[in-house]
Amino acid sequence: MTSPDADGLLAEQLLRLTRRVHRIQKRHLERSGLSITPAQSRLLRTLAHYDSPPRMADLAERLEVVPRAVTSLVDGLEASGRVRRVPDPANRRVIRIEVTDEGRAALRELRRARRTAAEEILAPLRDDQRAVLGGLLDTLIDGIPAEMTATDPDLSAARRVPHQHG
Repeated sequence: MTSPDADGLLAEQLLRLTRRVHRIQKRHLERSGLSITPAQSRLLRTLAHYDSPPRMADLAERLEVVPRAVTSLVDGLEASGRVRRVPDPANRRVIRIEVTDEGRAALRELRRARRTAAEEILAPLRDDQRAVLGGLLDTLIDGIPAEMTATDPDLSAARRVPHQHG
C-alpha cells in the first residue's frame, strides 16, 4: 500500500502528463492550420465511432454534456463544413449529425496530431518500458487488476478492445 503522499504525487504526475499531452497535441494542430477547438475535436472523434449518424441527444449522452453544449459544437463544426445536420429517414422531426468529407479529413489530421504527440511523449521509453506502461494504463483505465485478466478470458478479451478516449 502506498502512502497518501505518494498517491498525491502520482495523481500530480498523471495530471502533469495529461496537460503535456494536450499541449503537444495543440501545438501540432496549430501547425496544421486545422482551426478546431479541443471540444470540437472530441465531438468529431466521438461521431466517428457511430455506425450511422447519431442524434444530438445521443452525442450529449456519450460526451456527458448538456444538449445545448452539443448544439454549439455542432454549429461550429457545421460552419466549417466538417459536419452536417440531416433528417432522420424514419422520422423527419429528428435531426442526425453526420461527418462530411472535410470532417473525415480533419479526423485524419487529428489522429496524426495525437499519434505524433504520443510518439514525442513516449520517445524516452524503450519497447519493454512501453509495454509495462501500456499494461499499467489499461489497469487504470479499466479498473481491473492485470492479474485478474490473466485468469478470466472475458476480462482479457475486454482489455484488448481499443478504448475511446475523450
